[in-house]
Amino acid sequence: MLATPVDLDQLTGVWQIDPAHSEVGFCVRHLMTRLRGAFTRFSGTITVGDDPPQSSVRAEIDTASVDTRNSLRDKHLRATHFLDSDNHPTACFTSARIRTKDGRYLVEGALAIRGQVRRVTLDLFLLGVDTDVSGRTRAGFRAYTRIRRSEFGVTGHAPVAGRRALIGDTVMLELEIQAVKDH
Repeated sequence: MLATPVDLDQLTGVWQIDPAHSEVGFCVRHLMTRLRGAFTRFSGTITVGDDPPQSSVRAEIDTASVDTRNSLRDKHLRATHFLDSDNHPTACFTSARIRTKDGRYLVEGALAIRGQVRRVTLDLFLLGVDTDVSGRTRAGFRAYTRIRRSEFGVTGHAPVAGRRALIGDTVMLELEIQAVKDH
Protein backbone atom coordinates (compact mmCIF):
# COMPACT_ATOMS: atom_id res chain seq x y z
CA MET A 1 0.00 0.00 0.00
CA LEU A 2 1.48 3.33 -1.02
CA ALA A 3 0.90 6.37 1.13
CA THR A 4 2.01 8.57 -1.77
CA PRO A 5 2.21 7.84 -5.51
CA VAL A 6 5.62 6.43 -6.46
CA ASP A 7 7.10 5.64 -9.85
CA LEU A 8 8.44 2.14 -9.21
CA ASP A 9 11.54 2.99 -11.28
CA GLN A 10 12.45 5.38 -8.44
CA LEU A 11 12.75 2.38 -6.12
CA THR A 12 14.99 0.16 -8.23
CA GLY A 13 18.48 0.05 -6.72
CA VAL A 14 20.30 -0.42 -3.43
CA TRP A 15 19.22 1.48 -0.32
CA GLN A 16 20.99 1.84 3.04
CA ILE A 17 18.89 2.13 6.18
CA ASP A 18 19.46 5.49 7.87
CA PRO A 19 19.46 4.74 11.63
CA ALA A 20 19.26 8.44 12.50
CA HIS A 21 15.84 8.62 10.81
CA SER A 22 14.58 5.10 11.52
CA GLU A 23 13.30 3.09 14.45
CA VAL A 24 13.34 -0.60 15.27
CA GLY A 25 10.82 -0.98 18.06
CA PHE A 26 8.95 -3.66 19.94
CA CYS A 27 5.89 -3.96 22.12
CA VAL A 28 5.14 -6.73 24.65
CA ARG A 29 2.51 -7.21 27.35
CA HIS A 30 3.72 -6.46 30.87
CA LEU A 31 1.00 -7.50 33.32
CA MET A 32 -2.09 -5.65 32.04
CA THR A 33 -0.40 -2.99 29.91
CA ARG A 34 1.97 -2.89 26.96
CA LEU A 35 5.65 -2.11 27.34
CA ARG A 36 7.40 -0.43 24.41
CA GLY A 37 11.08 -0.39 23.64
CA ALA A 38 13.50 0.03 20.79
CA PHE A 39 16.98 -0.83 19.60
CA THR A 40 19.15 2.21 19.02
CA ARG A 41 21.91 0.61 16.90
CA PHE A 42 21.08 -1.22 13.69
CA SER A 43 21.93 -1.26 10.00
CA GLY A 44 20.62 -2.78 6.83
CA THR A 45 20.45 -2.87 3.08
CA ILE A 46 17.35 -2.98 0.91
CA THR A 47 17.89 -4.05 -2.69
CA VAL A 48 14.90 -3.31 -4.93
CA GLY A 49 14.63 -5.12 -8.24
CA ASP A 50 12.43 -4.25 -11.20
CA ASP A 51 9.87 -6.68 -9.78
CA PRO A 52 9.23 -7.30 -6.03
CA PRO A 53 10.36 -10.97 -6.17
CA GLN A 54 13.77 -9.74 -7.36
CA SER A 55 14.19 -7.63 -4.22
CA SER A 56 15.88 -8.44 -0.91
CA VAL A 57 16.40 -7.10 2.60
CA ARG A 58 19.22 -7.73 5.09
CA ALA A 59 19.32 -6.08 8.51
CA GLU A 60 21.33 -6.40 11.72
CA ILE A 61 20.42 -5.19 15.19
CA ASP A 62 22.83 -4.69 18.09
CA THR A 63 20.98 -6.47 20.91
CA ALA A 64 22.90 -4.56 23.59
CA SER A 65 21.32 -1.34 22.31
CA VAL A 66 17.90 -2.26 23.75
CA ASP A 67 16.24 0.81 25.28
CA THR A 68 13.01 0.75 27.28
CA ARG A 69 13.69 4.08 29.05
CA ASN A 70 14.66 2.17 32.21
CA SER A 71 18.35 1.30 32.64
CA LEU A 72 17.75 -1.50 35.17
CA ARG A 73 15.20 -3.17 32.90
CA ASP A 74 17.51 -2.73 29.90
CA LYS A 75 20.34 -4.44 31.80
CA HIS A 76 17.93 -7.25 32.65
CA LEU A 77 16.92 -7.61 28.98
CA ARG A 78 20.58 -7.84 27.89
CA ALA A 79 21.18 -10.67 30.41
CA THR A 80 21.42 -14.42 29.71
CA HIS A 81 17.74 -15.33 30.16
CA PHE A 82 16.53 -12.68 27.71
CA LEU A 83 18.64 -11.40 24.77
CA ASP A 84 21.98 -12.76 26.08
CA SER A 85 23.77 -9.86 24.40
CA ASP A 86 27.25 -10.96 25.53
CA ASN A 87 26.93 -14.27 23.64
CA HIS A 88 24.53 -13.11 20.91
CA PRO A 89 25.39 -9.48 20.18
CA THR A 90 23.48 -9.34 16.89
CA ALA A 91 19.98 -10.21 15.75
CA CYS A 92 19.67 -10.57 11.95
CA PHE A 93 16.93 -10.62 9.36
CA THR A 94 17.51 -11.91 5.82
CA SER A 95 14.65 -11.95 3.35
CA ALA A 96 13.93 -15.07 1.32
CA ARG A 97 10.96 -13.88 -0.72
CA ILE A 98 9.01 -10.69 -1.31
CA ARG A 99 5.50 -10.78 -2.72
CA THR A 100 2.46 -8.55 -2.94
CA LYS A 101 -0.96 -9.28 -1.49
CA ASP A 102 -4.01 -7.03 -1.23
CA GLY A 103 -2.00 -3.89 -2.00
CA ARG A 104 0.79 -4.52 0.49
CA TYR A 105 4.18 -6.19 0.42
CA LEU A 106 4.91 -9.36 2.38
CA VAL A 107 8.59 -9.85 3.15
CA GLU A 108 9.25 -13.45 4.16
CA GLY A 109 12.58 -14.32 5.65
CA ALA A 110 14.74 -15.70 8.43
CA LEU A 111 14.99 -13.88 11.75
CA ALA A 112 17.86 -14.94 14.02
CA ILE A 113 17.75 -14.05 17.72
CA ARG A 114 20.02 -15.75 20.31
CA GLY A 115 21.21 -18.15 17.60
CA GLN A 116 17.66 -19.40 16.99
CA VAL A 117 16.46 -18.89 13.41
CA ARG A 118 12.75 -18.75 12.63
CA ARG A 119 10.78 -17.86 9.53
CA VAL A 120 8.79 -14.63 9.85
CA THR A 121 6.70 -12.50 7.51
CA LEU A 122 6.83 -8.72 7.69
CA ASP A 123 3.84 -6.69 6.51
CA LEU A 124 5.61 -3.88 4.65
CA PHE A 125 4.14 -0.58 3.50
CA LEU A 126 5.93 1.84 1.21
CA LEU A 127 5.29 5.35 2.53
CA GLY A 128 6.88 7.26 -0.32
CA VAL A 129 10.04 8.43 -2.03
CA ASP A 130 11.45 11.95 -1.91
CA THR A 131 14.64 13.98 -2.18
CA ASP A 132 16.25 15.41 0.95
CA VAL A 133 17.96 18.83 1.29
CA SER A 134 21.29 17.27 0.27
CA GLY A 135 19.83 15.94 -2.98
CA ARG A 136 19.82 12.30 -1.83
CA THR A 137 16.87 10.08 -2.67
CA ARG A 138 15.09 8.67 0.40
CA ALA A 139 12.33 6.12 0.79
CA GLY A 140 10.10 5.53 3.79
CA PHE A 141 8.83 2.11 4.86
CA ARG A 142 6.73 0.82 7.74
CA ALA A 143 6.76 -2.88 8.66
CA TYR A 144 5.21 -5.07 11.34
CA THR A 145 5.37 -8.67 12.46
CA ARG A 146 4.56 -10.69 15.57
CA ILE A 147 6.88 -13.28 17.05
CA ARG A 148 6.79 -15.54 20.07
CA ARG A 149 9.87 -14.76 22.10
CA SER A 150 9.98 -18.30 23.54
CA GLU A 151 10.61 -19.66 20.01
CA PHE A 152 13.89 -17.72 20.02
CA GLY A 153 14.98 -18.90 23.47
CA VAL A 154 13.99 -15.61 25.12
CA THR A 155 12.37 -17.27 28.10
CA GLY A 156 13.02 -14.95 31.03
CA HIS A 157 9.92 -14.19 33.04
CA ALA A 158 8.65 -14.02 36.55
CA PRO A 159 5.31 -15.71 37.28
CA VAL A 160 2.84 -13.78 39.36
CA ALA A 161 -0.19 -14.85 41.38
CA GLY A 162 -2.87 -16.74 39.47
CA ARG A 163 -0.37 -18.43 37.09
CA ARG A 164 -0.18 -15.29 34.95
CA ALA A 165 3.07 -14.27 33.36
CA LEU A 166 4.65 -10.93 34.20
CA ILE A 167 5.79 -10.59 30.57
CA GLY A 168 3.83 -11.87 27.58
CA ASP A 169 5.23 -14.29 25.02
CA THR A 170 3.94 -12.43 21.95
CA VAL A 171 6.13 -9.54 20.82
CA MET A 172 5.10 -7.05 18.14
CA LEU A 173 8.08 -5.83 16.12
CA GLU A 174 7.48 -2.39 14.60
CA LEU A 175 9.83 -0.79 12.10
CA GLU A 176 9.81 2.76 10.77
CA ILE A 177 12.55 2.81 8.17
CA GLN A 178 14.00 5.64 6.14
CA ALA A 179 16.55 4.48 3.59
CA VAL A 180 18.97 6.40 1.38
CA LYS A 181 19.55 5.26 -2.19
CA ASP A 182 23.11 4.44 -3.23
CA HIS A 183 24.16 6.38 -6.33
